[in-house]
Amino acid sequence: MSAASAAGSAQRTVRRLITYLLLFALVVIAAIGLSGLLERLLVAGTTLATGDIAGLARSLAFALIGGPLAAVLWWVVWRRLGDETERASVGWGLYMTGVYVLSLILATTNLLSTLTTLIGGRSLQWRPSLATGLVWAAVWVWHRWMWRHPRKRPLDLTDVPTVLGSYIGLVMGVSGAITALSILLDAALRGAMAAGMVGKSWWISALQSLVWAVGGGLVWWWHWKHDGGRLLRTDLASVVLMLVGVLGAGVLTLGGAGVTVFTLLRLAFDRTEPTEQLLEPLATAVAAAAVGSLVWAYHRALARGSSEGVRQGSRLITSGVALVAAASGVGVIVNAVLAMAATPFVGSGIRTLLLGGISSLLVGGPVWWVAWKPLRRTPAATPGAAGDSGRWQNARRVYLVVVFGLSAVVAVVTLLVIGYRVFEFFLGDLSGGSVVERIRAPLGLLVATGLVAGYHFAVWRDERAAGAAAGPARKRTIGHVVLVTGTDPAPLHRVIEDVTGAGVTVWRRADVGALPVPVAVPGTGTVPGAGAGADAGQLAGRLAAELEGVTGARVLVTVSPDGRIDVIPLLG
Repeated sequence: MSAASAAGSAQRTVRRLITYLLLFALVVIAAIGLSGLLERLLVAGTTLATGDIAGLARSLAFALIGGPLAAVLWWVVWRRLGDETERASVGWGLYMTGVYVLSLILATTNLLSTLTTLIGGRSLQWRPSLATGLVWAAVWVWHRWMWRHPRKRPLDLTDVPTVLGSYIGLVMGVSGAITALSILLDAALRGAMAAGMVGKSWWISALQSLVWAVGGGLVWWWHWKHDGGRLLRTDLASVVLMLVGVLGAGVLTLGGAGVTVFTLLRLAFDRTEPTEQLLEPLATAVAAAAVGSLVWAYHRALARGSSEGVRQGSRLITSGVALVAAASGVGVIVNAVLAMAATPFVGSGIRTLLLGGISSLLVGGPVWWVAWKPLRRTPAATPGAAGDSGRWQNARRVYLVVVFGLSAVVAVVTLLVIGYRVFEFFLGDLSGGSVVERIRAPLGLLVATGLVAGYHFAVWRDERAAGAAAGPARKRTIGHVVLVTGTDPAPLHRVIEDVTGAGVTVWRRADVGALPVPVAVPGTGTVPGAGAGADAGQLAGRLAAELEGVTGARVLVTVSPDGRIDVIPLLG
């Protein structure tokens, strides 16, 4: 590409980005102005000026100036979109995604807020949210039409609105369902204890939360089923599925289950507070665990039906979430045991702490065991394995290294804290209690992270050793190789290591500039200037053949500009 062409391409890219950024800003400004005017019309009827002159002036300026400017700029952009290069630009895709997602969120939240306000019985509070919701709903419909247009829709980031719309609706629906279910359960629990304790308007709050659950569910269904979000297999769809559907739902489920078990344990063994106070978090915890488990199970089933990478990635995420819960439980249990050892009288606070650790361990431990399967022997990782198998092996090794590394960092930090506390005590500061009292919390964390780091390091080391044993044995026939080349040395470096097992020192030729790419011809000759894609594999293959049978303490390998390879054993 010439310098003029490159400059022209850069100018077009910058022009598109500025144009779409300006269009985005103008659309937002116009929508804000129109929603402000519509709000005043709904509240005051035909009398727009109701005392807030500044607010009215702002709405008029935004609507009557920003609106026409947005319309003119949109018309210019829309006419250019007949060109496929314009439709394929990243700027058009980003603009459509940004406005689509923003308008979807604002329209949905404001319209649902209108319904919940009407259910609550307040007279005028629903009108501002209705005005904003209607305007942004119109913006959403407009941009959805452009996004689905057969001739002018964006060609880049086409799946992003579907994926984000699906999970925006899912989050709204799950939040509303948890709130509604927790209100019902709380009313049932309080009604079981005393009929008079149930408020008369609890059903209003439950109905309002149900509106959010149904509204979010409709948004999710529209994008997930109607728009085909469940059929997408792009990288973005897979990542969001694992982050929201597996990680987010897993944290929600385990958190709710942990609080539920903790509350039940306190009811059985630590009734030092009134029953009503003990039961206060139970309804929300049960609702979170119930709804979260449904979402978690659904998305784990989707992950199992996807590619090997998504399937194993969801398994690693599940085991990681459960591992954090179980390790936290171990640390809290150690903390409580040390407190019991240091205190002759076990108070309610220590008992509560112990029950909290036990509940976290009871919830996280079994889930980690089922997800990780520590007793099942993992097949040895094959060096250089390709496809899904290789990606899964790499992901598992990365997971082991990340868990070990993070655990080691936390262990080092807690060890420093313990040292600080011990030195503080022996240097005469007695305000913090005994040594055990000072160090029991960080020591519990140190024990938990030490166990996690030690276990995962041992697994990583064993799998690495098994992978090395499973890989092809390399005969070390050469002590060291000096490679002299003017081309990219990385492929040749790998070939030398694989064939000989020797260390490699690379020297770059000073007599080579932009080399033509040599391509091997059957026999001994080469044809220069054939293209970079053909050279790398063929040159490496010829080098491997040249090294077969060569022995020596040191060997010089030279690659000439014309592609000739010389392998020279050296004395000494």
